[in-house]
Amino acid sequence: MQEPDWLGLQGRTFAVTGAAHGIGFGIAQSLAHAGARVALLDFDREAAENAAAGLRAQGAQAAAVFCDTADGESLAHAAEQVARNLGACSGLVNNAGILRSAPLAEVDPLEWNRVLSINLTGYLMAARAFRPQMQTHESGSIVHIASIAGHFPQTNSGAYSASKAGVRLLSRQIAVEWRGDHIRSNTICPGMIRTPLSAAFYAQPGLEARRAAMTASGRVGEPEDIANAALFLLSARSGYVNATDIAVNGGMDAMLMDMVPRPGFNDISNSEA
Repeated sequence: MQEPDWLGLQGRTFAVTGAAHGIGFGIAQSLAHAGARVALLDFDREAAENAAAGLRAQGAQAAAVFCDTADGESLAHAAEQVARNLGACSGLVNNAGILRSAPLAEVDPLEWNRVLSINLTGYLMAARAFRPQMQTHESGSIVHIASIAGHFPQTNSGAYSASKAGVRLLSRQIAVEWRGDHIRSNTICPGMIRTPLSAAFYAQPGLEARRAAMTASGRVGEPEDIANAALFLLSARSGYVNATDIAVNGGMDAMLMDMVPRPGFNDISNSEA
């Protein structure tokens, strides 16, 4: 029989950036349900307050903290608030991010730098802001939310793809340089996840079925799918998992050859009579 707190997260404090919506909120919610104290860091102050209030109404210890992850001073102040209100963090989830669409030949350098400042530099600055708190525990875990786009290029999203590829190596660099602090650093690369930002996509007739068919799991992912992986990486159960990259994409990358037109093969049913 599985013990109630198998992951051992109860009573520990964790910070999640970009926690007011989507994947970030899914992770914060799962942490709260596991009995952890959760700091929801977000640039959208009102949304973060509403999200934290909802968790507190369910009996969780949760606090909303305004934070601009592109601003080192804002991050430092947020870290101080978290420690003061919830206690020193045992772990951090770097999740805040933005997407700006433009082809490489036309992308505005200011927009390019804005994407990298939040999606990549912001991850470094957040890790540095919370590092001292993890040092007090003589252990810690940082989970960075990257993307399948960090493995494969996608047109008109070059800044985003480059930032997410950078996150993957940044995570490994942190794991190596901070090993003396017993701080682990790992990356999760989501595939197609249903969030409020992508809700409009799925309103288009037939789109969800087409997307689901591109995965081995036969469905589009949910924020909870990413949260499950994140909680494992934050827990002591993953104590020997370090400097690695976990793909949570329903096996999308295994479907490459089925996406290639092959007359006589593509139309054969997966099930045999």
